[in-house]
Amino acid sequence: MEKKNKQGTICVQGGWKPKNGEPRVLPIYQSTTYKYETSEQMARLFDLEEAGYFYTRLQNPTNDCVAAKIAELEGGTSAMLTSSGQAASFFAIFNICSAGDHVVSAATIYGGTFNLFEVTFKKMGIEVTFVDQDASEEEIEKAFRPTTKALFGETIANPAISVLDIEKFARIAHRQGVPLIVDNTFPTPINCRPFEWGADIVTHSTTKYMDGHATAVGGAIVDSGNFDWDKYKDKYPGLTTPDDSYHGVTYTERFGKNAYITKATVQLMRDLGSIQSPQNAFLLNLGLETLHLRVPRHCENALKVAQYLEKHPKVSWVNYCGLPDNKYYELAQKYLPNGSCGVLSFGIKGGRENSIRFMDSLKFVAIVTHVADARSCVLHPASHTHRQLTDQQLIEAGVAPDLIRFSVGIEDIEDIITDVEQALEKA
Repeated sequence: MEKKNKQGTICVQGGWKPKNGEPRVLPIYQSTTYKYETSEQMARLFDLEEAGYFYTRLQNPTNDCVAAKIAELEGGTSAMLTSSGQAASFFAIFNICSAGDHVVSAATIYGGTFNLFEVTFKKMGIEVTFVDQDASEEEIEKAFRPTTKALFGETIANPAISVLDIEKFARIAHRQGVPLIVDNTFPTPINCRPFEWGADIVTHSTTKYMDGHATAVGGAIVDSGNFDWDKYKDKYPGLTTPDDSYHGVTYTERFGKNAYITKATVQLMRDLGSIQSPQNAFLLNLGLETLHLRVPRHCENALKVAQYLEKHPKVSWVNYCGLPDNKYYELAQKYLPNGSCGVLSFGIKGGRENSIRFMDSLKFVAIVTHVADARSCVLHPASHTHRQLTDQQLIEAGVAPDLIRFSVGIEDIEDIITDVEQALEKA
């Protein structure tokens, strides 16, 4: 059996395999289209009878190499890049759902995903029921219907920092005959590989730690190849019955374990066009090359900041699953033994106004609508990313009015804590 490379080697060497005389570094294939000698060659590509490139809206060599690297990091069979993490979440669900279908999702998820599920999907005739991810299996299963097509959760929720019990969710999903889709953005495959715990499909906002430098928006979907679509043929006709738009191709018959990603590529990307640009894929690949070095530093710094805040008299609460007294500490030790992520949340005594005063007093820790890159930054979700939610929805999503989301970067930890300290003095 061929020895599998370790994560650090995959980060650096995965995806692009140059042949003799080819560029050592993954090139940017900055072209919309590709040349062929005969009409018949092109026809075979359009009929999905041959693999190849004909239009970058569907596939691009740069993108495919980066997707292959991410698939290898996650331990999946195939992957695709999208224009953003939002597009990845949308494609992951829409690839197996249509009007009249239903999805069950953890309630404590990223506000943008919550809005996609609660508002936009509803307009498309797809209904989502939100559940408490910490509830019992029996309680969660009550949300399922005959039309339910997927169960969704986030490994570490943004910004609630709650940890998903992946094995529990996988048991529920598989008893109900649906795939478990897990957003693994915050831990990245360096700290958690959900497929090893029973997940079937993984999504990422590559904009975050994978890119790592806040340079390029992007997303990714990875398929484990483990879910047996044919076992539930009537439930997933898009994968298990002929596609008239491709002369009757049945994806599970033609593409086997790659059926899910192939359908998402040739059907959804063809029609909706949320492709990641080759330039952004190139930048993403540069970020991936140091992912295994950056993630441990993020985690190390975040834990030290959490420990500092926990002891500060002006701080009312700290939420970081790396702290022993945290509600999710035991789950984090199980699924994330090497560290969770660089994001934590906390509240300052005095409530919302003091939280805002603290953020406005920071010097190099910036207020930005971003998270999980090399630079330390803060955000007040109730005023910013989650402002479209009602107070009740905020509570359901695990977002308190005074919650400050702190994305701890990879700067020198002494400088980070010094900046936090001087801002707390003014709060």
